[in-house]
Amino acid sequence: MSALPVPGVAGGPIVSVLGVRHHGPGSARAVRQELERLRPDAILIEGPPEADPLVTLAPELEPPVALLAHVPGAPARAAFWPFAAFSPEWQAILYGTAAGVPVRFCDLPAAHSLAESEDRDEKRGETEDEDRDETSGLRADPIGSLAAAAGYDDPERWWEDVVEHRGDTPFEVIAEAMAAVREGYEPDEREARREAYMRKTLRAALKEGYGRIAVICGAWHVPALTGPLPPAAKDNAILRGLPKVKAELTWVPWTYGRLASWSGYGAGITSPGWYHHLFGAPDRPVERWLAEAAAVLRDEGLAVSSAHVIESVRLAHTLATLRGRPLAGLGEVTEAARAVLCEGDDLAVELIQRRMVVGDRLGQVTDGTPMVPLQRDLRDQQRRLRLRPEALDREIDLDLRKPLDLDRSHLLHRLGLLGVGWGALGESRGKGTFRETWTLRWRPEHDLALIEQAALGTTVAGAAAQRARDLAATDRTALAELTSLVEQCLLADLPQALPEVLAALSARAALDTDVTHLMAALPAMVRAHRYGDVRGTSAEGLAVIVRSMLERICVGLPVAVTGLDDDAAAGLLKHVDAVHAAVALLETAGTGEEVSPRSRWLVTLGGVSDRQDLHGLIEGRLIRILLDAGELDDAGDRMARAMSRGQVPARAAAWVEGFLAGGGLLLVHDPRLLSLVDGWLTGLSGEQFTDVLPLLRRTFGGFAAPERRAIGERVRSAGSGAREERQDVDERRAAAAVATVLAILGKEDR
Repeated sequence: MSALPVPGVAGGPIVSVLGVRHHGPGSARAVRQELERLRPDAILIEGPPEADPLVTLAPELEPPVALLAHVPGAPARAAFWPFAAFSPEWQAILYGTAAGVPVRFCDLPAAHSLAESEDRDEKRGETEDEDRDETSGLRADPIGSLAAAAGYDDPERWWEDVVEHRGDTPFEVIAEAMAAVREGYEPDEREARREAYMRKTLRAALKEGYGRIAVICGAWHVPALTGPLPPAAKDNAILRGLPKVKAELTWVPWTYGRLASWSGYGAGITSPGWYHHLFGAPDRPVERWLAEAAAVLRDEGLAVSSAHVIESVRLAHTLATLRGRPLAGLGEVTEAARAVLCEGDDLAVELIQRRMVVGDRLGQVTDGTPMVPLQRDLRDQQRRLRLRPEALDREIDLDLRKPLDLDRSHLLHRLGLLGVGWGALGESRGKGTFRETWTLRWRPEHDLALIEQAALGTTVAGAAAQRARDLAATDRTALAELTSLVEQCLLADLPQALPEVLAALSARAALDTDVTHLMAALPAMVRAHRYGDVRGTSAEGLAVIVRSMLERICVGLPVAVTGLDDDAAAGLLKHVDAVHAAVALLETAGTGEEVSPRSRWLVTLGGVSDRQDLHGLIEGRLIRILLDAGELDDAGDRMARAMSRGQVPARAAAWVEGFLAGGGLLLVHDPRLLSLVDGWLTGLSGEQFTDVLPLLRRTFGGFAAPERRAIGERVRSAGSGAREERQDVDERRAAAAVATVLAILGKEDR
């Protein structure tokens, strides 16, 4: 195999340009072999040159990793250059560091590319989109053009056949093919700048006196770097006046699940686990892959024997032969696994896809990697709390009575306050407030989020506290958001931030005259009030704010229920239910008041329920709440009035919906209420029933199936009982009445 020389001065240095696929195991293997043959004294790699000082750290890292470039203070302006073990660039870096050969990046600096990305976002318009569409097919997918020319409808399959499965990458052939594809093609402004900077870096290396230079770049760029280079003045003119920002770079862990991201040099793959296998198992890859797939299925309790593996290997090779492929590819081994190992079970195939084709590998960086103090503090806490970052979902149950689990909870809540969503809090399986269930999954973007928040503090606790203070000081923060912030501070154990947050909350609550705002904010405040007992944290002054908010809600509720339409009534009903549940928690916590919060709240609801201008939905719900609380003994009479013929059917249906919200067991166990509802329904005319049917369907459709079945059985048994009563008639005593009725009708003889 020979490289591509770029002529310079006669008898002078030789430059070998190796065109690769950015994440290709065949390309990676061929690049390593070619570098060992060429023994260059300098290596240039497509990537941001600001990362040159980071190259020496590569041997200590565990791929997949990525170069992260970001603009300090501008979280939206960042880019990643991911590398896997099977990336040709990564293998070139490892070769260079091991051989003591200088390795440099030669793409457009991140300082320019990040500035350009901002400009493109601002200037993008209809004309630019049209211009981009004219060349996007060639520029974005040159492999697709070559595959189509070869008669392939799948570019991935074509590349595997002609490159990955050959065992040697024909760099000269790839260069000739790319030259043919690019014939007559004019690069756009961004691409022209990138290739101009690559040539500029190449000239600089030649000027430094390197005699054998190897350039590893995407195959698409090979024609721009081979043959006679254009004058340096022309490239300098292209690069003149480039926008520039301050960019910082570091290594961050990456995942195979995110290796398909189009960032940095804009390349990705959809089957990183398969490519990792091809790179690590050059001999008998099909046999090894299907044997590993069988092991994965056995781990899940599926019966897969050696005979299954043997037959699946035979099928994969047969499919490859029938399709004229040099080696069975991912398509063939997947079909063989589906037919033989999985016996047609799509769920088993999906398991192989998730575990093997994509993979759950998460890279690692060392402590010597440049990090902001916030990142280092998190790494220290992860070690101390034994919480290892992982690429796949991992569920953990925390018992907050244990110091270790409580510290884990504090850390996850603090990270959530900083916008680092490593953990998602779910529903706890156990009862009580001493348990939490979290689902953990580390994403590469979390490192970027930590870098963005680095200015807030050097520790996770300090940064989270400062973030809470900043949010509390913002005038745009709504009352409900402030109460949620108090709750977050207590969950995250940030007592240093609570005084300022509570002060802001007290001031905002005192000025807010909207009762619905207060009702939306109260539940979080009550939960926060309980944390002082459950978690051992203190929030002095919180109980005073809670009592004040509840009192203002009780005073303002009678006004808030006036003149509501259907949508407003439904919205207010949610607030009423939330406050009612919160008051029950507050009652449990205890406040030391002479008049309990529950009593004050129920008195308010009782007074409102007696009004004649209430929306049916609100009235029905209040009656149900008071009945469940033991505060009413005339619920049946109230329902009878609501169901009477003098009421509009739509209002009566809304009343029933509010009364029965939350379940229909009350109708199952109270025959009188069931009879009232049944009598009202059977008394409706056909037109009236059609009008209220949507409301009734919404009400009864929300009941659980056993509840609906029990109600139906009660109604049927009541009807049967009525028929039995009608049949049990004393004919002797009724004879006189029958004779009188017949005389009136003129039918005495009958």
